[in-house]
Amino acid sequence: MNYQGKKGVLLVQLGTPDAPTTPEVRKYLTEFLMDGRVMDIPVLGRNLLVKGIIVPKRAAQSAETYKTIWHEEHGSPLMHYSQLQKELLQQALGEEYHVELAMRYQNPSIASALKKLEGMLLESLTVIPLFPQYASATSGSVIEKVMEIVRSWQYIPKISFVSSFCEDDLMIEAYAENGMKHDVNSFDHILFSYHGLPVRQLGKVDPSGSLKCPDFGCTGCKKERNPYCYLSQCYATSRAIAKRIGITEERYTVCFQSRLGKTPWIQPYTSDTLHELANKGVKRLLVFSPAFVSDCIETLDEIQVEYANEFKELGGEEVVMVESLNDNPKWIQSLKRLVLSN
Repeated sequence: MNYQGKKGVLLVQLGTPDAPTTPEVRKYLTEFLMDGRVMDIPVLGRNLLVKGIIVPKRAAQSAETYKTIWHEEHGSPLMHYSQLQKELLQQALGEEYHVELAMRYQNPSIASALKKLEGMLLESLTVIPLFPQYASATSGSVIEKVMEIVRSWQYIPKISFVSSFCEDDLMIEAYAENGMKHDVNSFDHILFSYHGLPVRQLGKVDPSGSLKCPDFGCTGCKKERNPYCYLSQCYATSRAIAKRIGITEERYTVCFQSRLGKTPWIQPYTSDTLHELANKGVKRLLVFSPAFVSDCIETLDEIQVEYANEFKELGGEEVVMVESLNDNPKWIQSLKRLVLSN
């Protein structure tokens, strides 16, 4: 097949173990946590912490959790929906484009996907990290890895990166559409739960030092989107979805999950929010996870099982998770438009 003249698209997700076994989870966690943008501490300390403490402690436990969400036919939910998104985007874009999928950690690797694209003599390449809100540990890591590999190519096409798309209206419509499958008004409160980050990482994305947010949770950051700040992008996404589904600011809370370690992470933590809401007598919660465009361990287990059980133990009655974008047609159209506009 003659690829010359085609436009390339590379979709990049975070990653998933190749199998729900301790050795495979160990490989995945090690590659993930040894990334200097994820665990942003000196390499010697990172090695000791990741390989000596975190991975040995978590690998077997995480493998057992992965087994509970692993589909008998489709395997990893994250991989299944990511592959589906790739196929549907290819159909939407047509023969003028060639779409590849990669995982930042494990397989298919960014290197293997770029190897396929390198030989095509592409007219252009659009790279879309599949994270709506920019963070150095996610989108930044993907972009750095792509640039590291592509700089050795002899022929380098025009390359564009989609750093963030936190307020893309078609994506917001897709999240809202999934939310409206539930009777939103029947819930006592709505949560927008995002993957957390260490507080120190927020300031690092602004080399000018112009971000005047001593606690990175100030009112101004919540009210106005700052293009450098993951926190403000999370609030921007939440406001847009809330407006689309017709709920007021008093009816929802933005919170952050998946904290690791003892250093300060951005707050409020999702677990703490559950305690506060239960103490106020809240019984039914509807939860969006707009940092994730595909259902994965963070949505299918951490929210749907771990947080749901925690809330019930606190006296709550029900936690309902809104499914991720997965194969929502509006989400595929959102991806298409992101490609065509770059």
